[in-house]
Amino acid sequence: MQFDVFSLFPEIFSPYLQISILNRAIENGLIKVALHNIRDWTTDKHHVTDDTPYGGGGGMVMKPEPVFAAIEAVMGVPSEAPVILLTPQGRVFNHKIAAELAGYERIGLVCGRYEGVDERIRQHIITDEISIGDYVLTGGELPTLILMDAIARLIPGVLGDPTGAEDDSHAGGLLEYPHYTRPPEFRGWPVPDVLLSGNHAFITKWRREQSLLRTWKKRPDLLGSAPLTAADKKYLAALDAGDSEQHA
Repeated sequence: MQFDVFSLFPEIFSPYLQISILNRAIENGLIKVALHNIRDWTTDKHHVTDDTPYGGGGGMVMKPEPVFAAIEAVMGVPSEAPVILLTPQGRVFNHKIAAELAGYERIGLVCGRYEGVDERIRQHIITDEISIGDYVLTGGELPTLILMDAIARLIPGVLGDPTGAEDDSHAGGLLEYPHYTRPPEFRGWPVPDVLLSGNHAFITKWRREQSLLRTWKKRPDLLGSAPLTAADKKYLAALDAGDSEQHA
């Protein structure tokens, strides 16, 4: 998987990419990150990439010329890979979208700045728009890092555990079950006995029920679309019945 990142501040990315899992993935050739400074495609001596908006108003708008030139030079005309603009106006990012994008061999990621980009960029060279939530940041660099991290960990071999991403929250439509490690008791708080039992069937059942319980408590909206077994539905029905009795 190759990520081509287009930014006015590509130096933001290096510290994060040089540590931990993403760094190992890059060193092992599982992912490649190419950072492209949009300023390199300006044609004036001051490397201007923004200008005042037509019609008035505060702030500055990213000019179309250097953005088009950068994307076309790197991704081709037209690009065969998705070219994604990180913007609050995009579809809200989630695990399903991460899995979708992990299926591509290459992705272009465009980081907006200032008041945003000239609308002609959005209309004529961007193929997708993604938001990381209903709020506004100063630029698209942090959202781009979030996308790369979420997508990369779904690529086979990036995580040390081959099935490490399968049980993550949202991967199977539910929140993840709780985790424990040594010591078996800390400040009087013990690890659940089932996890120390060595009975893997019981552990699997307990973890599934804990995922259901956590989702029922924290994100009940997810249960409507999660793939549930008959046993799952029976367990949830018991939770609902118990909650009804408490409020009777």
